[in-house]
Amino acid sequence: MTVIRQRQDAKPFTTLDGSTIRELMHPSGGTVRAQSLAEASVAPGATTTLHLHRRTEELYHILAGTGRMHLDGESFDVQVGDTVLIPPGTPHCIHNPGAADLVFLCCCAPAYDDEDTFLLDSGNDGGG
Repeated sequence: MTVIRQRQDAKPFTTLDGSTIRELMHPSGGTVRAQSLAEASVAPGATTTLHLHRRTEELYHILAGTGRMHLDGESFDVQVGDTVLIPPGTPHCIHNPGAADLVFLCCCAPAYDDEDTFLLDSGNDGGG
């Protein structure tokens, strides 16, 4: 069983919410069973699509840049070193108001699954 994975071995792809991620550990890779860890990035000026996960609890840990987190109708700034809890069923998105990529770790339990991602109308929440 693989217990270590190099970042460069995790190929980036775009998720349903519009962020670019690298799955650092995920059950599909045979490395973990109950959670996933990804590095996500949001381009300058971009906002992920407002969405929720019915089963999954998420943690976002900010590694680089600054962001504006929109969580269940509330908005607040996030910066390097901040960790945000996103409970299951909570609408959320994140905006990058900066000039550089917003980069964060996203830990999901249970592991991230597209089928547990529900896109929402962003008219009342989120955005810049």
